[in-house]
Amino acid sequence: MEKDLIEYLAKSLVDDPSAVNVNVVEGEKSTILELRVANGDIGKVIGKHGRIAKAIRTVLQAASAKAGKHTTLEILD
Repeated sequence: MEKDLIEYLAKSLVDDPSAVNVNVVEGEKSTILELRVANGDIGKVIGKHGRIAKAIRTVLQAASAKAGKHTTLEILD
């Protein structure tokens, strides 16, 4: 569910939605979602002073807390 949420949010923000890729890394106590977008779209996902990235992470925390999980987001270039 969290992977689909991040994909939807990222595809809504970028110019090239086909380049959005979310990889799930399962750990013992938490899950890490790795988000990759096209080079020209990284700024659109991060935003000024990281505001958009922080907002995405806040939504992700709320969704994963509802499911009783701990999930973090990493934005990779």
